[in-house]
Formats: sequence, structure tokens, C-alpha cells
Amino acid sequence: MKTLIAGAIRCSLMFLVTASLFSVRPAQAYTVTLEQVGSNVVATGSGAFNLRGLTLSNVIAINQRGFVRAFDATMLTGPSFTNGTVNFYSGLTGPTSFGSGSMFLADTGTGDFVGIALGEFLSVPLGYLSGAPLSDSMTFNNATFASLGVTPGTYVWSRGTGANQNFTLEIPAAVPESGSSFGLLLLSFAVLFGASRSRSLRLA
Repeated sequence: MKTLIAGAIRCSLMFLVTASLFSVRPAQAYTVTLEQVGSNVVATGSGAFNLRGLTLSNVIAINQRGFVRAFDATMLTGPSFTNGTVNFYSGLTGPTSFGSGSMFLADTGTGDFVGIALGEFLSVPLGYLSGAPLSDSMTFNNATFASLGVTPGTYVWSRGTGANQNFTLEIPAAVPESGSSFGLLLLSFAVLFGASRSRSLRLA
């Protein structure tokens, strides 16, 4: 009887520990991904920041759309039009560009206004608290990586090695289509040739 009770207690404790591990999950470091979706390029961002060690350098009213400017490592993701205020923090280090493109305004956008500017400034909404989750997106209609002048790769700006101290931009390389028209044409000829030859052998 005592063995059964002890086993039940151990199972209960294990369940509580496991449940706590799954229920208390801090937001991951902020990452924004640029993807080619049909004829558009879509930027999607999510995650959190730890502002410790960064210096508040400016408070700016924003009344424009999100945009990308690859030549000087600047990208702000968020609503189509924002009449709000953002904080700019200095102290990040990382790449000084992620392509050769100039400034391109997004056509649509949603969520929080978040970004990297000149490869060293972090932009977050006014009143943002460290560790709070952020999410946003923006879309460039009828665009490609080439037209925006962005270079595929993973770009990381950071303040340190601690949790949530990175701003990561991911631009995955385009994946070639597995079944090109030319390949499908060759396959069709091969099938027709095989069927024709098999028929000839049967008739002989």
C-alpha cells in the first residue's frame, strides 16, 4: 500500500514539474524573416528583447509605413501607417548592410513597430518592457529579393550573449522548383517512347 502511495506521489510531482516547464515559456529572441510568397515579399517578425545594457537614444513619433533599406542595414516592420511613438536604443553591433537596395516602403503591415536602424539602433514601441512578446508583418506587393536589393543570408545584431539580446534577420535563398517545364517535357517524351516501344515489341 505504501509503495502504491509513494508511486502516486512521484507521478504527481513529475506531472507538476512537466506542466510548469510547458506553461512557463519566455518569448524567444526576436527574429524577422523575409520570404517570397507568390509575387510578393513578406516580412514576418516575432520574439522579445532584453533591453538591459542598451541606451535609450531617442524617442521618435512615427507616421509612416514600414520599410526596408538594405544598403545601411535598416528595416522597420509594422503597421501600414502608425501615428505612434517608438523608442530607439543604441548599443547593438552587427552587419552594416544586408544588400545594396535603397529604401522601399511596404504596401501593407500589421502588429508592433519594431526594427533595426543603421545596424546599431533598436526600435521598439514606446513603453516596451524587456521580455514582452512582439509580433508584426509587412508585405511588399509585386516584389522580389532582387527588386528590393536584399541578399539571402542570416544577419544577427546583438548586445551580448544573454537571452533575447539579438535581432535576427533571415532571408532564405530561393529554392528552385523541382519539376521544371523542361523536365516535365522530357519525362513525357520518355513515357511516350517507352509505351510506343513496348507496343511495337508486342506486335512483332
